[in-house]
Amino acid sequence: MPSVPPPASPQSARVGEALGAAGAAAIDRQRVRQNFARVAASYDGIDVAQREIARRMFERLDPVRIEPRRILDLGCGNGASLSALHERYPRAELIGADISPPMLAAGRRAQTRHSWLLPFLRRARAPLIAADACALPLPAASVGFVWSNLMLHWLEDPRPAFAEAHRVLENSGLLMFATFGPDTLKELRSAFAALPGDAKPHTHRFIDMHDLGDMLVAGGFADPVMDMEMLTLTYPSLDELLRDLRGGGGCALRGRRRGLLGRAQGERFAAAYQQQASAGRLPASLEVIYGHAWRAEPKRSADGSAIVRMPLSRKTG
Repeated sequence: MPSVPPPASPQSARVGEALGAAGAAAIDRQRVRQNFARVAASYDGIDVAQREIARRMFERLDPVRIEPRRILDLGCGNGASLSALHERYPRAELIGADISPPMLAAGRRAQTRHSWLLPFLRRARAPLIAADACALPLPAASVGFVWSNLMLHWLEDPRPAFAEAHRVLENSGLLMFATFGPDTLKELRSAFAALPGDAKPHTHRFIDMHDLGDMLVAGGFADPVMDMEMLTLTYPSLDELLRDLRGGGGCALRGRRRGLLGRAQGERFAAAYQQQASAGRLPASLEVIYGHAWRAEPKRSADGSAIVRMPLSRKTG
């Protein structure tokens, strides 16, 4: 992950504080790849939350009038959003990019299956490329719309990904994303906090909505619009809840616990989580942050010179 310069303003200082220090809570990108390789074959059956969040993203897209020629689904996973993007923008070329080749392979199989069942979708098949969100193999200014659903929290720092989205977007192109905020999985953290002597991190450091908005502005985006809502999944048992978390990619922190809890710790953890049950079901909270912003026309050239745009008037008479 590229290094980030020291904060130079109160705004960037707050962003730096939100990201925290590297170490135990840092995200292991190799582990991210391994985790998604492990769950790729079964992911289509457990991505209920991601599909629901995509639906809500499309609702937020309704008032936005764009006609992009090319759309990038950044962190596309198994390509679940690509068909819906095609339905909304049938004339646009679609590209899916993800860090996990096995997830992309699952997406290719799904495209083949759906095009056989629904022949009119054949022309909607999108190229799926294995790529890091922080180093995209796409030319500058080659995309009109970047869509990203629940990818950013798998990054140690979202700013390089925002910079890449800004680079590949055309002027006046749109970035739209959903990610998780700080109250995500608060019940899980609370249950682990009941374990004496447990200092291991158990969830990623989810970034606050306002800090994400600051990152967009600092990265050259214009008119960012941010909002947040809480979604709560409920489960009949702790085993099912944890199975879904593991199936959704699990934990990829460098300082994560490497082994299982001992029997006494496991019972204490289960009891602490059970105390948060409501109507016999266990909650898992998701703070979902939605954001979109536009790639503004540059104010400076590549060599740092200021760009001054002067309107031209026609002489008459």
